[in-house]
Amino acid sequence: MNVVILAAGQGKRMHSDLPKVLHPLAGKALLGHVIDTARELGAGNICVVYGHGGERVRAALDAPDLNWARQEPQLGTGHAVLQAMPATAASAPTGSSTVSSTACSTLVLYGDVPLTRTGTLKRLIAAAGSDKLALLTAHVDNPQGYGRIVRSEGLVTRIVEEKDADDAEKSIREINTGILVAPTAALARWLPTLGNRNAQGEYYLTDIVALAVAEGMPVVTAHPAAAWETEGVNSKLQLAALERVHQRNVADALMEAGVTLADPARIDVRGELVCGRDVSIDVNCVFEGRVVLGDGVRIKANCVLEDAVVGAGSIVGPFARLRPGTELGCDVHIGNFVEVKNSSIADHSKANHLAYLGDATIGSRVNVGAGTITCNYDGANKFRTVIEDDVFIGSDTQLVAPVTVGRGATLGAGTTLTRDAPPDQLTVSRAKQVAVPGWKRPVKTQKPQKKD
Repeated sequence: MNVVILAAGQGKRMHSDLPKVLHPLAGKALLGHVIDTARELGAGNICVVYGHGGERVRAALDAPDLNWARQEPQLGTGHAVLQAMPATAASAPTGSSTVSSTACSTLVLYGDVPLTRTGTLKRLIAAAGSDKLALLTAHVDNPQGYGRIVRSEGLVTRIVEEKDADDAEKSIREINTGILVAPTAALARWLPTLGNRNAQGEYYLTDIVALAVAEGMPVVTAHPAAAWETEGVNSKLQLAALERVHQRNVADALMEAGVTLADPARIDVRGELVCGRDVSIDVNCVFEGRVVLGDGVRIKANCVLEDAVVGAGSIVGPFARLRPGTELGCDVHIGNFVEVKNSSIADHSKANHLAYLGDATIGSRVNVGAGTITCNYDGANKFRTVIEDDVFIGSDTQLVAPVTVGRGATLGAGTTLTRDAPPDQLTVSRAKQVAVPGWKRPVKTQKPQKKD
């Protein structure tokens, strides 16, 4: 099967220099969601038709399994699919099987319609079989702006666009979503014959319905389970609405799997969140990349976790940040305003408040005091800090990497550690405390009052 993804639109209503299909939903470009859906369907060949934004779109998402076709100028959806036909008839990219235009079907998707489920598309593909044109249609209360499905004796005869519809046609509630499956050979035959005698002066892909009917090819339909599956993004308002739909779907799936969410409306997953048993997540938490939470993990309010692993029984937050490369063992406590980056922290260790732990390897049963910083960056290179088991680090300590704190060592509060600290000893680095006799705090000078 071929999949053609139309992604050439400008998106004027986004009011942005960023091409519309590159705007993120759940941390991934809109077009990225659609490409992933095509891959999940097992497509033998995926061709993306791009235009506005040019090479910027291609550079952002290019991959070995993708073909690209440029539409310039943009003359409508029929013209866009026509640009992809050479790629659908040729061999697929390196590593993929050869795709024949005479022995397969082509599914047309849209780069700004990110949430169509694979189950819906599989039903559409099954309806098309190998010899029918299948349309994904929906029944809506307000069809304004959509093409209408015109039927005769129950059979689809054509699609009429909003601007070309008469009053009777505008009253139809069954609308075209634009997503369709057609025999590839038939598409290659129909597309060059399309005309542009319409209100938009464009070559409509929807006109192939009348061509199929004229040839006697059955035109069948399938329907999405939810209306949001076929909703596109044309504005920031629509983007935000679909973001909430997606996040609620993710939240529902997490709760169905046994995760406790304090408020399913206040969680954002911008990647993959994997949870064990009895995980609880408080409000306003953001998960980016791939985050793994072990059994019994508690994520308190207002935390950000990115590409991190949290071991069983650990507690994170509130107001904590785990950056990429963080790996927490079991029963680790990361408290408020603690940031951890590219660091491993072993079982039963704690950093309960106000610390930065970057590029560090921290052992078991370590207590990190408030205000502790691993000074890992010299302005050009990163260096690692090693803190062995059973170390106690006093408050307001700076560890200037590369440095190692030996097993069982104690660092006194206020220490700036520039050399390795020996195991089982107290290491202190402080200026000598001095009291100055007779010193008095300065008194603020009183300004003369203005006279009336």
